[in-house]
Order: sequence, then C-alpha cells, then structure tokens
Amino acid sequence: MSRRSRTVASIDIGTSKISVTIGEVTRDGIDIIGTGSHPSLGIKKGRIINMDSTMDSIKTALEEAEAMTGIEIKSAIVGISGGHIEGIKNNGVVAVKGKEVKKSDITNAIDAAKAIVIPMDREVIHILPQEFLVDDRGGIKDPLGMSGLRLEARTYIITGAISTINNIIKCVNKNGVKVQELVLKPMASAESVLTDDEKELGSVLIEIGGGTTDIIIIIKGTIRHFATFPIGGDHVTSDIAIGARTPISEAEEIKKKHGNASSRGISEDAVIESTSIGNKKSQTISQKTVTQIIEARVEETFELIKKEITAAGYIDRLPAGVILTGGTSQLKGIAKKAQDILKIPVRIGSPTNIEGINEIKNPVFATGTGMIKLASKGNLNNFNSKGKVNNLLNCFHKINDWFKEAF
Repeated sequence: MSRRSRTVASIDIGTSKISVTIGEVTRDGIDIIGTGSHPSLGIKKGRIINMDSTMDSIKTALEEAEAMTGIEIKSAIVGISGGHIEGIKNNGVVAVKGKEVKKSDITNAIDAAKAIVIPMDREVIHILPQEFLVDDRGGIKDPLGMSGLRLEARTYIITGAISTINNIIKCVNKNGVKVQELVLKPMASAESVLTDDEKELGSVLIEIGGGTTDIIIIIKGTIRHFATFPIGGDHVTSDIAIGARTPISEAEEIKKKHGNASSRGISEDAVIESTSIGNKKSQTISQKTVTQIIEARVEETFELIKKEITAAGYIDRLPAGVILTGGTSQLKGIAKKAQDILKIPVRIGSPTNIEGINEIKNPVFATGTGMIKLASKGNLNNFNSKGKVNNLLNCFHKINDWFKEAF
C-alpha cells in the first residue's frame, strides 16, 4: 500500500515576526519539513500598519521555507490574533421536528445562534459550539438521535475587524499565495501543545507573543473564553532599553541571554556589558536592576490575566492548570512567576506528536504546527470566492468530529 501524503503550509503573522511552516501530512502523522521566518516590520498589536513592509516580511519568510523544501507555496492556512479579536457567547433555539433530533435540527440551532447583531465593521471568524440542550437536559456534545421537543445550541463566536482581516488576506495574496483558511492563533496553539486531559478537565492556554498576549480557556473539550491583552515580549524589551539606556536590539539580546522573571537570588554584584544609546560607548548595568525591570512587567501581565480569568468565572475551574506558549514563554523563571500569581499549576507548552526538523519542538512554533494539525483533520472553516470567512457549517458531524479530534 502506498504511503500517500499531502503538503500543508501555514503562515503565522505576529507582531514581532512572521513564520511559515510546511508540513507533510500522511496516514502516519505530520512531518514538518521546512520553516521560514522574518521580523514583522509592518504590524503592531496584530494590526497591519504598513502593507508594503508586511508583504515584504511575508515574502522573505515564504522564500526561506521554500528554499528549505524545494516546494513552491501556492496556498496556506493563516493565523490571526490581536486586539481587534473578540469572543461572545450566544444561544440558538429551535423546535425539534419529528420529536427526534436530526442533522437538520442541529444545523438550524447553530444557524439560530449565528443570528446575532454585530457591528458592520466586524466579521465572524469562528462559531464554536460549546454544548447542546435537549429539552431540560444539558451538557450534551452530540444530540443526534435523541428524543425531545426543543434543541438549544450554546456557542462561542469569534469575530474580528473586517479591515484587518482583509488587509492580512491582501498581503498574503499579493505574494502569490491563496489564503485557504483563517484560524484564531491561540486555538491552533492549543491543538499543538495541550493534552487530551488538559482539554477535558479544564485549562487555560496563555500565548505570549511580541505585541500581545492571548488566552483561551478550555473546559470539557470546548473553548469557553478568549481574551487578548496589548502587552507582550516586545514591551519587556522596551522596558530594558529604557531602564538600561541601551538600544532596542541590544536590549533584546540582554533579555534572551540574561533575562529572568524573578529577581530572587540574583547577586547585587552581577553586571551586564552593553552599549549606551547615542554614543555607543560601552557600559555596565546591574543584572539585578535588569531582572527587576523584567519582573515588574511579567507580574503586571499575569495580574491582568488573573483579573480576566476571575471576572469570567473560571479561576476555580482549571484543575489542569496553565500552559504557557509563544516566544516569551522561554523567559527563565516565567512559569514559576505565573504560578505564584495565578495560584494554579503552570507548565511550558511545546508542539507534540509531530516529526521533522528538531527546532520545531519549541513554543515559538506552537501556532504554525497547530494550524497544520487542524488542517490535517479537515476540520477548519472554508473561504468563499470573495476571500471572506464562510461560517456556514455543512453538517453537524464536521463540528462534532472537530471537537472529538481537536478538543
């Protein structure tokens, strides 16, 4: 029997960098065969502020991945996130025809949930069923075939700014690549790094990027809450640059080489060599001071996250704890600091159940590999001919399979 395979590409458009990941999907699993990345020069907090710079960054990342694999990328799954993304809950209720739930009843209930008024400048990206109720029975994932008179679909709807969505699509299309799917980035990361138990028992994924930090809460295999904060690793770098009076590029290197989320145990005498702003003269700065600068920003970030989780009503419903991912999750001591503030277990999440190049098993690649995993199962929304997200779900089993396999 031949070992059939197909190639899937993903583009992770972030504030600090743009990454391209190419995977070969076979019956045996996913083999990551190529990657490419480039600094993101035209994006701020998930929004495109310079089209030409963004297109150039995407082009460079694509060329690097193509050179590694010898494959020309003609279509890709694209990740989206940022401050313009919002999540809202809405329910849809229909009468069951024939007193037994059929596929058409489930589709109609989800359609009813989609009938929500959103501002004209926003677009629905995902509609995620959380559970179904048949008459007075709740907590149902698959109501097909059940007896009842009333079916209710409880859903979580992800929306984004139309202008941002269209600009991202344009920047990818103008590089000769068709946007196959648009995926919420932390949802893809969750598919890549969370275990089945973490999805079922209750956990929160925190993805700390360059310009934003995204969180999603997953309980009983479904996404319950999403939030984004305009704060990330680039803010830590900026704080170091200001506090140490050193260029941004050097501040980034200091963060990577000497950064720590906790100042406890750092010697008062330890110093770091750097250059000063403007005259480029060599200077020494206290490592304790640098660490305290980083610690203050990290504490602020997790205090905001704690406040959000508490306000959403989930702080006591996360027995599987916190999973940190994204580039800034590699900062030394950050997991311990998160655990001290949130008071729940914390671990660092890297891509799992994939093969290929060694560097891919790194939190930085959680989103890119997660998009390929979701695409390999055929469970993502499709685009219509105009390039906008088409959220009409063909049948319930596609939705149900997505939750069984992905969450």
